[in-house]
Amino acid sequence: MTFEEMYELAVSRKREMPDGSSTAELFRGGPHAIGKKLVEEAAETWMAARFESDAALTGELSQVLYYVACMMAEKNISLEDVYREL
Repeated sequence: MTFEEMYELAVSRKREMPDGSSTAELFRGGPHAIGKKLVEEAAETWMAARFESDAALTGELSQVLYYVACMMAEKNISLEDVYREL
Protein backbone atom coordinates (compact mmCIF):
# COMPACT_ATOMS: atom_id res chain seq x y z
CA MET A 1 0.00 0.00 0.00
CA THR A 2 1.31 3.45 -0.85
CA PHE A 3 1.02 6.44 1.44
CA GLU A 4 -1.51 7.91 -0.99
CA GLU A 5 -3.66 4.77 -0.67
CA MET A 6 -3.28 4.85 3.11
CA TYR A 7 -4.40 8.48 3.17
CA GLU A 8 -7.45 7.67 1.02
CA LEU A 9 -8.30 4.80 3.37
CA ALA A 10 -8.14 7.17 6.36
CA VAL A 11 -10.31 9.73 4.55
CA SER A 12 -12.89 7.05 3.69
CA ARG A 13 -12.96 5.77 7.29
CA LYS A 14 -13.59 9.31 8.53
CA ARG A 15 -16.33 9.86 5.97
CA GLU A 16 -18.06 6.49 6.46
CA MET A 17 -17.35 5.86 10.18
CA PRO A 18 -18.06 2.13 9.83
CA ASP A 19 -19.21 0.23 12.92
CA GLY A 20 -16.47 -1.88 14.44
CA SER A 21 -13.67 0.12 12.83
CA SER A 22 -10.87 1.02 15.24
CA THR A 23 -9.99 3.92 12.95
CA ALA A 24 -13.55 5.26 13.11
CA GLU A 25 -13.35 5.00 16.90
CA LEU A 26 -10.11 6.96 16.80
CA PHE A 27 -11.79 9.68 14.71
CA ARG A 28 -14.54 9.90 17.33
CA GLY A 29 -11.79 10.93 19.78
CA GLY A 30 -10.68 13.73 17.49
CA PRO A 31 -7.21 15.23 17.16
CA HIS A 32 -6.36 14.48 20.80
CA ALA A 33 -6.88 10.73 20.41
CA ILE A 34 -5.11 10.63 17.05
CA GLY A 35 -2.23 12.69 18.43
CA LYS A 36 -1.81 10.33 21.37
CA LYS A 37 -1.55 7.36 19.00
CA LEU A 38 0.89 9.24 16.79
CA VAL A 39 3.14 10.10 19.74
CA GLU A 40 2.90 6.53 21.06
CA GLU A 41 3.90 5.04 17.73
CA ALA A 42 6.70 7.58 17.28
CA ALA A 43 8.13 6.54 20.65
CA GLU A 44 7.82 2.86 19.74
CA THR A 45 9.59 3.62 16.46
CA TRP A 46 12.47 5.24 18.31
CA MET A 47 12.76 2.26 20.66
CA ALA A 48 12.58 -0.22 17.79
CA ALA A 49 15.33 1.66 15.96
CA ARG A 50 17.50 1.54 19.07
CA PHE A 51 16.81 -1.94 20.46
CA GLU A 52 14.91 -4.10 17.97
CA SER A 53 15.19 -5.62 14.52
CA ASP A 54 14.75 -3.84 11.22
CA ALA A 55 11.53 -5.81 10.77
CA ALA A 56 10.16 -4.43 14.06
CA LEU A 57 11.23 -0.93 13.05
CA THR A 58 9.52 -1.30 9.70
CA GLY A 59 6.26 -2.25 11.42
CA GLU A 60 6.46 0.71 13.76
CA LEU A 61 7.22 3.12 10.91
CA SER A 62 4.18 1.86 9.01
CA GLN A 63 2.01 2.63 12.04
CA VAL A 64 3.44 6.15 12.33
CA LEU A 65 2.59 6.75 8.70
CA TYR A 66 -0.95 5.48 9.20
CA TYR A 67 -1.58 7.82 12.12
CA VAL A 68 -0.07 10.70 10.15
CA ALA A 69 -2.63 9.94 7.43
CA CYS A 70 -5.38 9.84 10.06
CA MET A 71 -4.37 13.22 11.47
CA MET A 72 -4.31 14.66 7.97
CA ALA A 73 -7.81 13.30 7.33
CA GLU A 74 -9.06 14.58 10.69
CA LYS A 75 -7.80 18.10 10.03
CA ASN A 76 -8.69 18.10 6.30
CA ILE A 77 -5.06 18.45 5.27
CA SER A 78 -4.56 17.20 1.73
CA LEU A 79 -1.58 15.37 0.31
CA GLU A 80 -0.90 18.42 -1.84
CA ASP A 81 -0.83 20.63 1.27
CA VAL A 82 1.90 18.45 2.77
CA TYR A 83 3.80 17.98 -0.49
CA ARG A 84 4.07 21.75 -0.86
CA GLU A 85 5.97 21.82 2.44
CA LEU A 86 8.41 19.03 1.57
